[in-house]
Amino acid sequence: MSETPYLARADTLLGNPAPLGLFGFGMTTVLLNLSNAGYFGTDSTILAMGIFYGGLAQIVAGLLEFRKGNTFGTVAFLSYGFFWESFVGLLVLPGLWKVAAPTDSSLAAYLAMWGIFTLLMFIGTLRLNGALMFVFGSLFLLFFMLAGAFSLGTTTTSGANLLKVAGYEGVICGLSAMYTAIAQVLNEVYKKTILPILPVRGV
Repeated sequence: MSETPYLARADTLLGNPAPLGLFGFGMTTVLLNLSNAGYFGTDSTILAMGIFYGGLAQIVAGLLEFRKGNTFGTVAFLSYGFFWESFVGLLVLPGLWKVAAPTDSSLAAYLAMWGIFTLLMFIGTLRLNGALMFVFGSLFLLFFMLAGAFSLGTTTTSGANLLKVAGYEGVICGLSAMYTAIAQVLNEVYKKTILPILPVRGV
């Protein structure tokens, strides 16, 4: 019996999960950093987005990237999806169990580790496109600005000011991820470049 054609072509029938992951990351990042900039507090709005859209949506996108054989997308979306889950855990777990709340020093170390991870992932974007370079480059800067703010202490004037500046930078980072997401959606829908993502030539 001959092979069923649609099974042989299964990979070509899969949609692109990257916009889902980028929107989940971008929109949640904008909300959190509006809070860092001082527009509102870290309330259940941010926590819910962190759990379900920043977290679960990116995890789903990462699993779908795995199905497509995209190692970069798998590592990026799964990692940042679980970043959001762990971030919410940092805020919620002290209220659920007898565990100490994070200190400024431990948060600085936490954010610095994510900054190092992002820098390593940024190297991978050099073979992809300019839009992703900007997303990962600005995210790397954001993590280290936040780590610096918590290292200084968010109750100090210098730490609070750096946290506010990081908030504005984070909004830019989140919006760039949203741009990259909608560019991929619209370019696929219209079968032409509506919004450029500046692919790396010769790759």
